[in-house]
Amino acid sequence: MLYLITAILSSASMALALRFFKDREGNRYGILLGNYLTCIFLALVLTPRGTTVFAPSSTTLLLGAVTGFFYVAALVGMQTSIPRNGTGLTSAFARLGLLIPLAMSILIYRETPGPLQYIGVALVLTALVLIHGSAGEGGAKGGGFLLLLLTLLFSGCADAMSKVFEQLGDPAENTHFFFWLFLTALLFTVALTILEWRRTGKKPRWQELLAGAAVGVPNYFSSFLLLRSVQSLPAFLVYPVYSTGTILLVLLAGALFFRERLTKRQAAGAALILAALVFLNI
Repeated sequence: MLYLITAILSSASMALALRFFKDREGNRYGILLGNYLTCIFLALVLTPRGTTVFAPSSTTLLLGAVTGFFYVAALVGMQTSIPRNGTGLTSAFARLGLLIPLAMSILIYRETPGPLQYIGVALVLTALVLIHGSAGEGGAKGGGFLLLLLTLLFSGCADAMSKVFEQLGDPAENTHFFFWLFLTALLFTVALTILEWRRTGKKPRWQELLAGAAVGVPNYFSSFLLLRSVQSLPAFLVYPVYSTGTILLVLLAGALFFRERLTKRQAAGAALILAALVFLNI
């Protein structure tokens, strides 16, 4: 449980860092470049002595590369969907991606939540819709629903890969897994950065790379600690608690430090999250 709590704190820190740097101008992938470079550096530094990330097992290499692809695909899906469907609806579908690792844990890995845990998951899903749904935004437009489904799929698959590695990978290669994950994500991001540079004429600036480094530290540890959590706790507990715990902390921090007032929907969603956490942990 300590891993899960620390993962939530790291994830919330990353979200707040992204919010702080959201007004930076320039190439929109600049922060991501700094983020992934930092994550790769941390994976190298934290690799246990006597091992090397450059000689992973084929399973670790494959799972890391696939996960890195899903990380970037989820981001591109959200960026493409937001102009058509709005931020609220897109964010809701991205968060609802947790249905994929939940379904995987129950149907494939035969984890068996009790009735109270099912109630907790139902409360989680309701809270996500309340918090991210926006009455001022319309529904999906002009192929937008397909973009929403792809966002859900890629986000869910990115999260689910921690469970897949927990089942198929070697725990001794945790840092190897993350090195190849973030290296793959970096390569895709470099390609996107070059395309963006050619399209807009905006190149990454050193300020964005430094901002990315500030985001990369909590990003790495949130991913690493999420994996350690699913290695020691049932996935149907880890994923809802991780997602809703992060949302709750970000909402509270926004109210305390950014003077953001909670809407009635957000307040109701936060109350449902607290109830869900109780049910999930009974």
